[in-house]
Amino acid sequence: MKKVIFGLFLCIASMQLLHAQAKLPNSTTTNTTKAEQEILQLSKDKWRWMADKKVDSLKTLFDEKSVFVHMGGSWGKDQELGVIESGRIHYKKAEVYSAAVNFIGNTAILLNDIDLVAVVGGNEVTNPFMVTEVYIKENGKWKMGSLTFSRLSRPVKDNNQPPQN
Repeated sequence: MKKVIFGLFLCIASMQLLHAQAKLPNSTTTNTTKAEQEILQLSKDKWRWMADKKVDSLKTLFDEKSVFVHMGGSWGKDQELGVIESGRIHYKKAEVYSAAVNFIGNTAILLNDIDLVAVVGGNEVTNPFMVTEVYIKENGKWKMGSLTFSRLSRPVKDNNQPPQN
C-alpha cells in the first residue's frame, strides 16, 4: 500500500513539475500575461536583492506579516531580514530552471524550480529546491506574504556546483 501511495505521489509531483516547466518565463511557446510578467520580474529582482543583501529593498517587498520557511526553521519578516543582513544565510545565486504563476483573486502563487547556492554557517552549499512564493496585491502594489523552500530529491542541475547531501 505504501508503494502505491508513494507511486501516486511521484506521479502527481511529476505532473506539477512538467506543468511548471511548460511555463518558463522566457519560453517562446508561452504567452505570459502582464500580471505574470510582473510577478516573474519581481521574483527575479528579489533573488538579486537577496544575493546583494539589499535589505532596504526586501523590507519594502516583504509584508509585515510575511513568513519564511527554510530547512532549518520558520520565522517572520524581521528575522528573515536579520538573517540576510548578518550573512547567517547568504543567498549567493539562485539558478531558476522553471517558474509558474497561478492567481487566486489578488494573490499570486509562484513556483520556482531552482538550484540555490548559499553560504550557511560559513559553508557554501548548493541545494535543489521548489520554492513557493506568495504575493498579495494591496493598494496596487505586490507584497510578499510567504517564501517556502522545499528541498527536491533530484540532483543539483548546475554543472558548476557539486551536489550536496
